[in-house]
Amino acid sequence: MAGLIIKPRSRILHGHDWVYASEVLKAFGQPQDGDIVSLKDGQDRLLGSAIYNAKSQIIARRFSRQRQDLDLDFFQRRLKQAIDYRERRKVDSRLCRLVWSESDGLPGLIIDRYGDHLVLQTLTLAMDQRKALITEALQSLLSPKSIIERNDAPIRKAEGLELHTGVLAGTPPGSFEIQVDGIIFEVDLLQGQKTGFYLDQLPNYTAVAAHAAGRKVLDCFTNQGAFALACAKAGASQVQAIEISDECVGLVRKNAERNNLKVEAYAANVFDLLKDLERQQARYDLIILDPPSFTKSKGKLGDAMRGYKEIHLRALKLLNTDGLLATFCCSHHVTSEIFKEVINEAAVDAKKTLRQLEYYSQGPDHPIITTLPETEYLKGWLFELAPGR
Repeated sequence: MAGLIIKPRSRILHGHDWVYASEVLKAFGQPQDGDIVSLKDGQDRLLGSAIYNAKSQIIARRFSRQRQDLDLDFFQRRLKQAIDYRERRKVDSRLCRLVWSESDGLPGLIIDRYGDHLVLQTLTLAMDQRKALITEALQSLLSPKSIIERNDAPIRKAEGLELHTGVLAGTPPGSFEIQVDGIIFEVDLLQGQKTGFYLDQLPNYTAVAAHAAGRKVLDCFTNQGAFALACAKAGASQVQAIEISDECVGLVRKNAERNNLKVEAYAANVFDLLKDLERQQARYDLIILDPPSFTKSKGKLGDAMRGYKEIHLRALKLLNTDGLLATFCCSHHVTSEIFKEVINEAAVDAKKTLRQLEYYSQGPDHPIITTLPETEYLKGWLFELAPGR
């Protein structure tokens, strides 16, 4: 087996599973992109087996501390482990992220389950080359009616992979309904956002909505309206949902009608809208900020922080006395500490004092590995305005 000798003090020697090109002392055996390679330290001690791609800045990703090949037996075992974990954590096995990349020992592989249908993403070359094996393993374990490929994520370009979608097995389901805490949504696994739905937020929709009864709610970056609909179902006095996409606004309205819930949905740029609402002296009791990631790289972190500060500053000025702010960030480049710091800066500029009521993270079907900070990406808080300050 070809392999890499890793430099001293590299992150993999401290529990991380990634090897950057700058951390390689030398290669042996002429590894090819997509190959399985062995990782060794300078004393010729085995550090594990990894997938290799010289086109990527992350040249190797460890998937085992043993010598291991990516064969059908391996995929069946790892997938079974992922399924068993979610069953132990009492995750709804019919609506969840079934595999979360490195967190489940399958770097670059994401599998979401929607009832009898699976959606697969292969974000690394090695996993992409082995889609047939992964499909066979999934069929043997779960017998799904369809396996959809949603490989349209731009991150694939970092691995030299093209973007495309399609059907790997079975018959595409078309649009169909799912139920989230009693609310019905229509999803389209081939055409919808991401893999069909934002599964990482499932526990948080209910948690935030628990504070919505009797309140006037503004849900920004609403997407398909999950927070807005949950708040309406929980008894909010008024719910407004904002999304820049006309298509998403149409989905929110259809979902509201489907569930017999009252939600006012509008297409608007949230940054511009918040300024307009401030000029109109509008006021809300609960504002939800759940924007898409403002940065895909550390190099754009400064611009992202300015964006996050802007929306928080504007939102805080729109809150009534004792108003609540539920806010989320889904970029792993923005740590909890950095995110809270920018919220605090916005509060100072808005002359507001915040009480922290709750902390939110990704659901248990998106497990976090303590030595891989990249596996923890979703963070959020519920704040309350402290009165009379």
